[in-house]
Amino acid sequence: MTSSFRRVALIGKYHVSLTPAAARQTREVLEDIATFLQGQGCEVMVEADTAANAEVTGYPKLDVAAIGKSCDLGLVVGGDGTMLGIGRQLARDGVPLIGINQGRLGFITDIPLDQYATVLPPMLRGEYEDDQRTLMHARVMRDGQCVFDALALNDVVVHRGTTSGMVELRVEVDGHFVANQRADGLIVASPTGSTAYALSSGGPMLHPANPGWVLVPIAPHTLSNRPVVLPDAAEVTIEVVSGRDASANFDMQSLASLLHGDRVTVCRSEHKARFLHPKGWTWFDTLRGKLHWQEGG
Repeated sequence: MTSSFRRVALIGKYHVSLTPAAARQTREVLEDIATFLQGQGCEVMVEADTAANAEVTGYPKLDVAAIGKSCDLGLVVGGDGTMLGIGRQLARDGVPLIGINQGRLGFITDIPLDQYATVLPPMLRGEYEDDQRTLMHARVMRDGQCVFDALALNDVVVHRGTTSGMVELRVEVDGHFVANQRADGLIVASPTGSTAYALSSGGPMLHPANPGWVLVPIAPHTLSNRPVVLPDAAEVTIEVVSGRDASANFDMQSLASLLHGDRVTVCRSEHKARFLHPKGWTWFDTLRGKLHWQEGG
């Protein structure tokens, strides 16, 4: 068989250290998938930190930057956290990603591990659904200077410290004052992130095709502070007015400590992450499986 993707990078839990047992299990899984891909006519690379953590040998090792420049496809084996991390980094290069879920069902790693040998061949031949997700570009501004700059695929969260009370946040959209909110925090979520922390805080689920953000207060002091859906062309600014030990999280994978007067701005990034799904896949299939909507009927 001839694959539409000649050079394929295997990516596992590259940003965490694995126990010896987990490393052995991950190595066996990755080696099985690599052998399978070679049988499909693919040249297989392994992300360098993945190879080191899982002690995978026998395949060329590439860092993420090299994968972005030289690979046609990234095959992510893990969970949504792994996909979020690599998705942000490879979005600049437009490298498409396929997610194989190793563990619980994920929202964006949607191919069960025990089904990859059946699901992947038609996808490698070019039969897939192309799902492009907008990224958020966030900056922390302090005294007119940018002190932190990050991309987020899921959400940007400004929240209180672990031992302090509520924070007071001034919210602006496109430079227009919206509200001062006293709460545990505020989430700015993309459609991708609307099924993550925003959902557990009472926000709506946004279909990925919607060009919008959702603002979701976390445990607001005033119950009339409700989630708001905005166009993703808007720029959202959150200023820390009061509260101790406030911080900003970006996809819950990078963190910036905030001072009073700091302003967190969120706007649409020029980059998009590309996820490939099996032919016929829809977002509702994922929701039905993840949220158990098929039960009780």
